Amino acid sequence: MAGAANITVFQSGRFESFSPALDPALFSSLDNVIVFPGFCDVHVHFREPGFSYKETIRSGTMAAARGGYTAVCTMPNVNPVPDTVEHLNRQLEIIRRDARVKVYPYGSVTVGQMGEELSDLEGLAPYVIAFSDDGKGVQSEELMRAAMLRAKQAGKMIVAHCEDNRLLAGGYIHRGAYAQAHHHKGICSESEWGPIQRDLRLAKETGCEYHVCHISCKESVALIRQAKKEGVRVTCETAPHYLLLSENDLKEDGRFKMNPPLRTPADRAALIEGLLDGTIDMIATDHAPHSREEKSKGLQGSAFGVVGLETAFPVLYTGLVKTRILPLEKLIDLLCFQPRKRFGIPLENEWTVWDLNKETAIEPDAFLSMGKATPFEGMKVYSECVLTAVNGKVIYRK
Repeated sequence: MAGAANITVFQSGRFESFSPALDPALFSSLDNVIVFPGFCDVHVHFREPGFSYKETIRSGTMAAARGGYTAVCTMPNVNPVPDTVEHLNRQLEIIRRDARVKVYPYGSVTVGQMGEELSDLEGLAPYVIAFSDDGKGVQSEELMRAAMLRAKQAGKMIVAHCEDNRLLAGGYIHRGAYAQAHHHKGICSESEWGPIQRDLRLAKETGCEYHVCHISCKESVALIRQAKKEGVRVTCETAPHYLLLSENDLKEDGRFKMNPPLRTPADRAALIEGLLDGTIDMIATDHAPHSREEKSKGLQGSAFGVVGLETAFPVLYTGLVKTRILPLEKLIDLLCFQPRKRFGIPLENEWTVWDLNKETAIEPDAFLSMGKATPFEGMKVYSECVLTAVNGKVIYRK
């Protein structure tokens, strides 16, 4: 309890104690709320520097705060790409100036994310959370092996977007029943699980710490489950849209276009099973904002990517916890403790306050993110963030 009998502080005997320093005055007007540890998202795109018309560090971190996130890891598909310390410093300057939550940038695996030459991994290592070319898969096995060896030497993890370009064939949604019925070009599941299979073999060979981004299909779950049994140092994430939606929910609208795509109900079921048995270690949003124009061209013409920071907890709480698929304690583990544990991100007096009984609808026009495209638009959800604090300082209040 904190300040009053109607304020509950989340506690879990299974995980480290959470005892935030709370000012009772902050809660004087609140009733029936719960205080959670600040969520941690290891996969966001904040677009700055280079693409500030899509999102900025300030707008992205304010969206994070509204979603209960107090720590985020930013992917390297910005301009300049953080492939050297000099290029990374451009991003770090903006973070120091504008960030409202804690921001941990990735360094790129390859120069310019072009997949031809390794970045300055050793120089970048002290300043980045890990190395990733997210948005592009590293196509060369030889280059990935070299990246793993150098990342291991530098004490950093390889975080992989797994996609085999040879198998894409111009696809933009899952190669399944919807694509066939509506005459769309599809992306096969093997384009994801094939590179995962390769990388798991390389991770076993090199001993590199390895993390797989946004898995979406049942084969990926099975491969990672087996690799863990064999002692491979691998973790993985999935995203809310893969856990709650499938190709059956697709509409002819750019807000349903993301990479990897929404797959089959069987894939969705396998992902949920992977959460429950520990194969999938965490949930990340893959928050990927674009302009309204870029997302207005239907499934074929729109840019890949949807936003997720402001919807993640409400849709997951409503779709998985309220339906008794997942205990609340497990969801908080997946959103907070597990990502922090794997990526070495501390929890330092950062917390978020939620009214779990509040029923609302997902309204993109109310987002603090500059991106508005979400497949959950209009969904009725329970829970609303009313306050978020970092280092004990309130940074968002409804």
